[in-house]
Amino acid sequence: MLPGTGPVVPEGVSVLLRVWLPDRPGALGAVASRIGAVRGDILGIDVLERGDGQVIDEFGVILPSPAVLPLLIREVEEVDGVRVEEARVVGHFPDPRLDALAAAVLLCEAPDASHLCATLATYVGRALLADWVVVMDGERVAESWGEPPPGDRLVALATGVLHPEAVSASSGPGHLASATLAVPGLVLLVGRTGNTFRARERAQLAALARVADRLWVILTRLGGRREADPRAPLSATG
Repeated sequence: MLPGTGPVVPEGVSVLLRVWLPDRPGALGAVASRIGAVRGDILGIDVLERGDGQVIDEFGVILPSPAVLPLLIREVEEVDGVRVEEARVVGHFPDPRLDALAAAVLLCEAPDASHLCATLATYVGRALLADWVVVMDGERVAESWGEPPPGDRLVALATGVLHPEAVSASSGPGHLASATLAVPGLVLLVGRTGNTFRARERAQLAALARVADRLWVILTRLGGRREADPRAPLSATG
């Protein structure tokens, strides 16, 4: 969630708890009960993936202190068939619905292609709690956020996105997400450690890339730049 867009969070430690649980009635309630048993306050639940009788949910939980985190994990894994994939303290809780609207506003306010790429990289990094984001233009890094790996590694990853048969499967692990900006021919790469990018997050990334693609077309029709005033009408571009 971008600064200033979310609800007031109670005092305590903000934790994202990613859990695998059986796709059956009562499983979610049992996990929620265990969280409450350690005085955890659930602020939100996000379904990241579902299939093969399993659901991957991510809980936004406020704990009274970091010391409670190991107990929280043990309590949740006491539920039959449940496994904790990751539990980590975060500075903010992502909100896919609200963040999507905030991202659209920020991208639409970009006055030129350079600002568009920078805004996209920054937003994606914060919204997906990534370690790094890069926008690759061929073998060149057009924009970056965070601490990306060395350039030769990025080139290999970008090549794997465009030509997957040319790069081994180990170059595209679950800790990497990608999307292409078809109009300018750019590749967006996102990396993080600790947990795998799931279906909902990858869909969110693909949707943002489509928005950026459309805005790139608009900026191109306006000669590569439009007025910095976000109220400037775009309808004349078609």
